[in-house]
Order: sequence, then C-alpha cells, then structure tokens
Amino acid sequence: MITAEMVKQLRERTGAGMMDCKKALTETNGDSEKAIELLRERGIAKAAKKAGRVAAEGLVESYIHGGGRIGVLVEVNIETDFAAKNEEFKIFVKDVAMQIAASNPEYVSREEVPASILENEKEILRVQARNEGKPEKIIDKMVEGRIEKFYTEKCLLDQAFIKDPDITVDQLLKEKIAHIGENISIRRFARFERGEGIEKKEENFADEVMKQIGG
Repeated sequence: MITAEMVKQLRERTGAGMMDCKKALTETNGDSEKAIELLRERGIAKAAKKAGRVAAEGLVESYIHGGGRIGVLVEVNIETDFAAKNEEFKIFVKDVAMQIAASNPEYVSREEVPASILENEKEILRVQARNEGKPEKIIDKMVEGRIEKFYTEKCLLDQAFIKDPDITVDQLLKEKIAHIGENISIRRFARFERGEGIEKKEENFADEVMKQIGG
C-alpha cells in the first residue's frame, strides 16, 4: 500500500509533484529507490528542480480553428529569449493552444480553482452520492475521488494530452522542461467560441481539432 508519508518523502527527495511521486511508487511497488530512478528516467525529478527558476520570456501563441469558430490565445513562459526561439518550445506552445481549443479547460492548474467553486462542486457530488444511497461514512472519500475527475475536465495541466492521451499536459510540460533545460510555465490563456452563450447544436470540438491536425 502506498501511504501519504511515502509520497511525501519521495517528493522531498526529488522535488517532483505528488501525483508523479504516487504513480512512480505504485509502478515500483513502493520501492522508493526504484521510484527515484523512474522519475529521473522520465526527466521529472530533473524538471522539478528547475521549476523554481524565473521564466519571464516566451511566446504568446494564437490558434484559430474551424474558419474562425474557436480562437485561443495562450502565454507560455520560458527563462531565456534564446530558448523561446527553440523549435521544440514553439511546437509545445502550439500544442498547448490546440489542447485549449479542443478540451476547453477553465483553469491552468488545480491551484487556480477558486475555493468557492471547489466547495460548490463537492457539495453537488455529496448530494449525488446521497441520492445514490451511499453510506454517509464513505461519502467524503467518494467525493475526493470524484473531484479528481472535475480537475481532469477543468484544469489544463490535469487533462490528457490530445495527441497522446496516455500522458497529461503536466507530464508533457515536465518532459519539455527536462529536455530543453529551462523552466517553462503556462501562465494564462483565453478561449473564445463563436456564439458562446447562444443555444446551438452540440459539437465535439476535440474530434474536430484532431481531424484538422491529422491526429
């Protein structure tokens, strides 16, 4: 069993995120040394050490989909102007813009979700669990599990990457940090959808974007 203390200790040793540490421990059956090796192989431990460095250069990228039906502006920062001209970085920023167009996140990270929104969502989930007849003693645990799904839908970094659903956008970001060798930060974005707020036919934008990029 992977305990919170094991995850905490691995995080302190590597600087990697909690979810990455938990996943590494699960894959190595709780062996912390092997988990550290796994994180290093994936570049996550190395990336985490760079995460504290200031990233003030970078790009503001635009992406227009479907002849003007969806528009995205995203700012992605990196440490130096030289690295901002790196082709791999440019492709990453374009991929992030397409991700936002396809998956319609509301926040960059879970830390940005306002406490009031989170509590409201948790209350809705509690009511749903009670309506399903779940015992009161397990409801809070169920809600915590279900709130993870909320994060994967609403938070960009928690979403599955549209070009490779086996990894999250956060994992992709850490791979790029490790490979390029500089801290990278997705700072902010805006997504505009033509006719937003007007009742209209439901569209599957994720499928449409993937078709457009040949995915």
